[in-house]
Amino acid sequence: MNLRDGYCNLKNGECWLENVHIARYSSSGAYFNHEERRPRRLLLHKREIMKMESAVQEKGLTVVPLQAYFNEDNRLKLQVALARGKKLTDKRETIQKRDQERELRRQLKVF
Repeated sequence: MNLRDGYCNLKNGECWLENVHIARYSSSGAYFNHEERRPRRLLLHKREIMKMESAVQEKGLTVVPLQAYFNEDNRLKLQVALARGKKLTDKRETIQKRDQERELRRQLKVF
């Protein structure tokens, strides 16, 4: 399972997990397997969905998956959070910091 580019889409009172790669089960045949990146509906309480929808609409936040794990009953659980994307200035600072660290590592290799 790859959660890296995944996000949750809230529509019609439902929460859908989008753009998450879940590998096919290798032991079953090709007929019974699933699409790896298909949207998956998450089971949430209506109150939780309404709270997330209001935060997404008012504050411009995004619902993202953080972690997937199995509980005691061997059911897959997904931890989601409200997150704010980086602004352009934050991205520039991150790129600049990464370039400086890379240059420092290069100079340390030379000596």
